[in-house]
This record gives sequence, structure tokens and C-alpha cells, in this order.
Amino acid sequence: MKTGTIFNIQKFSIHDGPGIRTTIFFKGCPLRCKWCANPESQAMDQQILWDHKKCIRCLQCIQICPQHALSLVKDQIHIDETKCIHCQACVQNCLQSALSCEGEKQEIDKIVEIALQDKDFYEESSGGITISGGEGMAQPEFLKDLVKELKKHDLHVAIETTGYVEPSLFQELAPLFDLLLFDVKHYDSHKHYQGTGVHNEKIIQNLSWALQNNLDVLPRIPVIPRFNASLQDAQGLAELLVKVKAKKVQLLPFHQFGQRKYEMMHRNYEYENEKAMQKEDLTEYQNEFIKKGLDCFF
Repeated sequence: MKTGTIFNIQKFSIHDGPGIRTTIFFKGCPLRCKWCANPESQAMDQQILWDHKKCIRCLQCIQICPQHALSLVKDQIHIDETKCIHCQACVQNCLQSALSCEGEKQEIDKIVEIALQDKDFYEESSGGITISGGEGMAQPEFLKDLVKELKKHDLHVAIETTGYVEPSLFQELAPLFDLLLFDVKHYDSHKHYQGTGVHNEKIIQNLSWALQNNLDVLPRIPVIPRFNASLQDAQGLAELLVKVKAKKVQLLPFHQFGQRKYEMMHRNYEYENEKAMQKEDLTEYQNEFIKKGLDCFF
């Protein structure tokens, strides 16, 4: 049985597609969005995170590590990922649970077993399973086998995707899903690269193909300050969606749910202390899509 690297399975999700859902978070993503709410999802490998608020600096983790991968630098525990073998001795022996491991190998049978525990709730609410991440299509063979097993149980399966996938692979995987929650981050390729680390041509090509082939696609725009939040940006994104013949779009206002994770990973966060956006902040922004005939909602 194939295994994949998963970093979370979240039950009773209500924001990742219709109804009540179980969201399965895949590790690994080709994008490096500066505002990413799940920075621990980006690397494919397991990672050890350190919570400075829980740590009492007993240094037991440093002493117990067989690879000498941990050290204390300026009162902070640092993990050298080039030395770490993910044995998790430090995690298991941390007295305050200040260390955690993000990502573990999971077998398909186990994931399906967890998913089926809430089948009654899916049926009552027209919900199901959502693949998130990270980018699920970055683990294509595992994803394909998992979706096929889930579909054997008549489950509605959606995927939250960046769309940054080789077109031939996207065209193989996308039709497996009942719903594509497809992120559209910028209409301008250069600005897309500045914010995410990749250009957008491949993304637009895949979005267009999915719509042309009558897949159920919901384009979603994360509205991010200093990146795509101006009315000019809204106009450009609306024109792009009209061009690819989209009919609807969901706006996802910027939030700060992931800020603390950057601290735990010793990573710089460019949006630190940036004010979260509310729906009422985006009325004029939303109207730019409505003017173009798009069903635009939050």
C-alpha cells in the first residue's frame, strides 16, 4: 500500500468546500507564497518545530539528539535540518511539548478509515473530503490511489489546488475530483512570481482547461495586502476570469492564522502584524467582479 506525507487531518471543516468535511493536508508545495498560512506544508520532508513560549530551556533535547542537530543560539533552540534524521527523540522527550514534528507517512487505508468515521455528517450536509496542503498534486501517485479508494465509498472529494502542475499531469488528476477549489493569485505573471516564487502561465493554462472541459471549478482569490488588493488588481483578475470563461469566484480575505508558525520555524514573515481583512473592507473590490458579470462571493 502506498504511503504519502500528511501533516494534518482536520475533521468538521466547514470552509473547505460544501457541507461538513474532513480536510486532509498534504505536505509539499511548489509555491512559496509570502503570506502562506501553512508554511510547514511547503517542504516535502518532515520538520521539527520549536515553540519558544512552551520551552523552559532545560536543553534535554540538545543532549538526547543522536545527530547533534539541535543547539541553543541566543536563547533559542535551532534545528539543523541537514543533520536531522527525524527520529523524533527530541519531540518524545520534551518535558513541555515545546517540540513538534510536522508531517508523517500515512497509509491510504488508515486515512480512508478516518474519513469514513464521519460519513453520516457528510451525507446530512452534502459534505465530503477535501485534499489540501501544500499541493496534493505534488504527490500524484499517492493522491490518485487515495482518491480512488475514497470514491469507492461514494464520498464527494474536492481539492484545494494552486494549479501549478504540469498540464499533462493536471489533466490526468483533475477529472478525479468532484470539485476543484482553484486558487487564482494574480493576473500578472511578474507580480505573481514576486509574491509566490513561480510564474502564472501554467496555472492559467490549467484553469482554462478545467473550465473548457466542464469540470466543477470554483476559482478563489486570496486577497492579500500589497500584492493583489487594489481595485486595479480586482479589475485585472476579473478580466482574466472572464477570458477563461469562469462564471463565479470566491474571495478569501487575508488573515493572520499562520503568523505564529513562522516564529516556530525561525522564518521571516513579511506580513507580520499586518491587519487582517474583513468582508466589509472588500465591497468595492467585490463590485469589480460583479460588474464583469461574475458571481462573486465570500
